[in-house]
Amino acid sequence: MTEPQPTPTGPVPYREAYARLSRIAAELESGEADLDRVLPLLEEAREAYAQCRARIEAVRGVLTGDWAGDGASDGADTDPEDDSGAE
Repeated sequence: MTEPQPTPTGPVPYREAYARLSRIAAELESGEADLDRVLPLLEEAREAYAQCRARIEAVRGVLTGDWAGDGASDGADTDPEDDSGAE
């Protein structure tokens, strides 16, 4: 059996986080994980899942046009039909 991996301190590539989830799932499904090891494995899986989900949400945001931090806050994204300040 392998020991839980240390928690990375920075962004983890999606592929690496997904691989961690796959490894943990395989170990838990095999039934060979010692009971004392289950809680650390679940915590590691929770962290890897959160990293995967954050990456997926970031991509989803880009695909739907939500470009956080791209400088769009300079007024370029205002409604052209909004003439509230035109009077």
